[in-house]
Amino acid sequence: MADDVKLLMLAGDYVEDYEIMVPYQALSMLGYKVDVVCPDKKAGQTVHTAIHDFEGAQTYSEKPGHNFALTADFDSIDTDDYLGLIIPGGRAPEYLRLNARVIEIVKAFADRPLAAVCHGPQLLAAAGIIKGRRVSAYPACRPEVELAGATYADIAITDAVTDGELVTAPAWPAHPAWLAQFVKVLGAEISI
Repeated sequence: MADDVKLLMLAGDYVEDYEIMVPYQALSMLGYKVDVVCPDKKAGQTVHTAIHDFEGAQTYSEKPGHNFALTADFDSIDTDDYLGLIIPGGRAPEYLRLNARVIEIVKAFADRPLAAVCHGPQLLAAAGIIKGRRVSAYPACRPEVELAGATYADIAITDAVTDGELVTAPAWPAHPAWLAQFVKVLGAEISI
């Protein structure tokens, strides 16, 4: 794979740790250059992450995660430079959707390869790009997905769904499924 194939990942404080770290590492391992950005931050600065776990409570538990170093400057992003967009979940999407530039970025990928996990579909709904689509998300985001005109895909926590170039999944246990589907949407072929 060419080193100049770039993907963009949107981040913010309290992004889910596994949902930023694992896709960043996996896609980088495949040869993609992944630019991870956060509003009001530059390359080298960090975002706090949170580890969300499923331990039998009515919702996930939350623990401190790692600090994740951003790889690019948010203010210099040109969406035309990127093949696809990744939106990890956690608590970051709930406030990132209030940023007008974040919404512009998401809209720019409406008809391009785009993956959103867990609470990431909150950004898709806020951008108004999922009407008529089949979308998975963390179950607590179902009302937002449906209010945005999408059909909520009620799938296992380990599964993912692809609708055109949009790949969505309910949470980090679906990494093997959504990453495989997203790589296919990106046009890559992996063989062993």
